[in-house]
Amino acid sequence: MDHAVSRLLAHERIRAARHHIERTDEVTLARQSALSAIPAPTGAEGRRAARVAELFREIGLTDVAMDHAGNVHGWFGRNGEKPTAPVVLAAHLDTVFGAEVDVAVERRGQRLEGPGISDNARGLAALVTVAEAMVAARVPATRPILFAATVGEEGSGDLRGVKYLLNGNHDVTPAAFIALDGAGLDRVIHRALGSKRYHVTFRGPGGHSWAAFGVANPANAVGRAAALLADLPTHHAPRTTCAVVRLGGGTGLNSIPQEAWLDLDLRSEDPRALAQLDVTVRAALERAADDENRRRTLGSPTLRVDIQLLGDRPSGMTPRAHPLVQAAVAANRALGRDAELASASTDANVPIALGIPAIALGAGGKAGDAHLATEWYENVEGALGIVRALLVAAAMADVAD
Repeated sequence: MDHAVSRLLAHERIRAARHHIERTDEVTLARQSALSAIPAPTGAEGRRAARVAELFREIGLTDVAMDHAGNVHGWFGRNGEKPTAPVVLAAHLDTVFGAEVDVAVERRGQRLEGPGISDNARGLAALVTVAEAMVAARVPATRPILFAATVGEEGSGDLRGVKYLLNGNHDVTPAAFIALDGAGLDRVIHRALGSKRYHVTFRGPGGHSWAAFGVANPANAVGRAAALLADLPTHHAPRTTCAVVRLGGGTGLNSIPQEAWLDLDLRSEDPRALAQLDVTVRAALERAADDENRRRTLGSPTLRVDIQLLGDRPSGMTPRAHPLVQAAVAANRALGRDAELASASTDANVPIALGIPAIALGAGGKAGDAHLATEWYENVEGALGIVRALLVAAAMADVAD
């Protein structure tokens, strides 16, 4: 694969595409700022999606469309025929910030500051630039490339966009899937960090904190559940975690609540470990309810537990020996950078779980304060990250000599 990537670097059309990326670096930054300044909370990505669709058309992608989920996609090298085994290059549209957050961007030299400026305005801008460079340089790709901007990648979105894109709603099965997510140049994410997220509610009769004392108390059950989950053994190989992330309930200082709740985030790189953790957690929740019920006043109503699944992100991996992973490692090496094979939760989780080779890459530069209002991006070797994406996509699209 090192030889193949080296050949690409010497390919006349790829050299022209690289030159385009480097020459238009300021244009990419301007697009990044402009896209970041369009609010795109998960579930409300429409305005940003519409702008990306405009950009796809302006740069020359064909058959640009928005699907029923809200994803935007356009083709390179399709030539009108029904595509077979395309390469997919994707970036997510949504941010973690609600509609009330001011997403204005400020620039200080090479530093851009604003909520979502890296995650994922950088990925979107890079997506557009790679497509523009391939169109401008007339890169002779044997496989067509589908450029996609997806909805619902963050938190409550539960990877909704990429699930729709790949789960039977298109007559294509990708040969490879590459997600552009955030900044960075070193990491090659080939292991999908899976998760299950639950909202757990304990319900009981409630009552006056003095007069009804002794009835099954949902707040007590939440406390018992949190303690049981905190005492679960920690597994490091594969790393598997269970975190209580939020809890609440009750209506007043002198009332036993009728409801109390907690939210859970279960994660693992290994689907079997995640499934086993899921069984263990459910058993702990039932035990917490049973323990509280055993202590209630005889004859009083029992407490019930309701477990609601909020998110289900699959896990798995693209083997490091796969040509897609090796192409990314070789691209890093060709650009003078070491590659760090890593794990994360990205749009690549879904294709990996479907058996489609997939990775996620940063789109160059440096960033910090992700998911905070103080998020920032610095354009240090930013163009190099986009060149890496070009090389990996070109390698998987089998660029002709």
